[in-house]
Amino acid sequence: FLMALAVTHLAIGGDFPAPSKLPLKEDLPDPLVMLNGTKVSTKEQWLKERRPELKKLYEHYMFGVAPPAPKVNAKVDRVDPKALGGKATLKEVTLTFAGIEGPKIRVLLVVPNKRNGPAPVFVGINFAGNHAALDDPKIELNPNWIPGNYKGVKDNRATEASRGSQKDVWNIEDAIDRGYAVALFYAGDLDPDRKDAREGIQKHFGKEFDWSTIHVWAWSYSRVIDYLVTDPDIDASRIIAVGHSRMGKTTLLAVAFDERIAVAIPHQAGCGGTAPSRRRGDPGAESVKRINTSFPHWFNVRFKEFNEEPERLPFDQHCLIAMCAPRAVLLSNAEDDKWANPTGQFELLVAADPVYKLLGSKGVGSKKMPETGKLMASPLGYWIRAGKHSMNRDDWAVFLDFADRHVKGK
Repeated sequence: FLMALAVTHLAIGGDFPAPSKLPLKEDLPDPLVMLNGTKVSTKEQWLKERRPELKKLYEHYMFGVAPPAPKVNAKVDRVDPKALGGKATLKEVTLTFAGIEGPKIRVLLVVPNKRNGPAPVFVGINFAGNHAALDDPKIELNPNWIPGNYKGVKDNRATEASRGSQKDVWNIEDAIDRGYAVALFYAGDLDPDRKDAREGIQKHFGKEFDWSTIHVWAWSYSRVIDYLVTDPDIDASRIIAVGHSRMGKTTLLAVAFDERIAVAIPHQAGCGGTAPSRRRGDPGAESVKRINTSFPHWFNVRFKEFNEEPERLPFDQHCLIAMCAPRAVLLSNAEDDKWANPTGQFELLVAADPVYKLLGSKGVGSKKMPETGKLMASPLGYWIRAGKHSMNRDDWAVFLDFADRHVKGK
């Protein structure tokens, strides 16, 4: 199996220039100009030439190359048809991969009982395990390594005190009340978020796959979706991906690379996600050098060669947003979270807009950043609230409003 993967997917981008040979560009690169300078002027050119080129550029210079999808096997471990006081059916599902022993993804799926047909679904990647999202004492405690700064985690392992510790982050009942299912999985199931040791799924594949941790997490999203599209309770055409901070970076990459996802909500994703890599936007925002130094495992080795000169990147993160076109993308932020560069994020929406327009979308609603607390619900949407770096119930009210607009047509 693994030999077959190696044969069918050789390393990509070997002919691209070394980072030091790329030209310095202070301004954001034009997403509609190919690496060789050719202007993209038609939808067909974008879909057949430029979008595939951008994917290869991101793989080569930033995220690394991931392997093709193996066959996903799903085992439903538990069903509770009376969850949340009878409002929902809760499932715990384990995903394993043909030909790969060991790593598995644990999916928590909560579906509203009151609905007409299959439900649209929010898919979220979490920091601390599915057991932290609800008070339910029957949800399996995740057995993998978990960062020690989360409630109830002792010696990097979950304890009973972890249960429900992030229910105010995920607000599952609010989504259920609005008619949405929620599917959650833990980032560390396939690659724990630690820079001191690589204990993830990468070792099960060949060295030609140089995928970084964020790419592993994005790949995990797609494997969860491989299952969700087979579940009769889920509307496979209405999948919304949401993630916060580093998981917001992951969310944008997952949506850019997986066209089955209808809406992207990368929340407060910042540098390496929804903020520019070039030095622009809010003073004091996180830099490429800082993120690569603090979290060397998140991106590939080549990305570190841009630490001193991010202006040599042949793309910026607006190109990753543009790869989602014409699907809806909401960038959401907080006023006090200057580290995530909310001003720079809005600039990237405007820079991605020409691609959306080329594909027949309204794109960004305005070239002026909206007022605090006012949702700009255009296909390239924006939201900023008062407060700090967090994901809370107020954010979810906006996420649900945005989803209503773009998957329910309200």
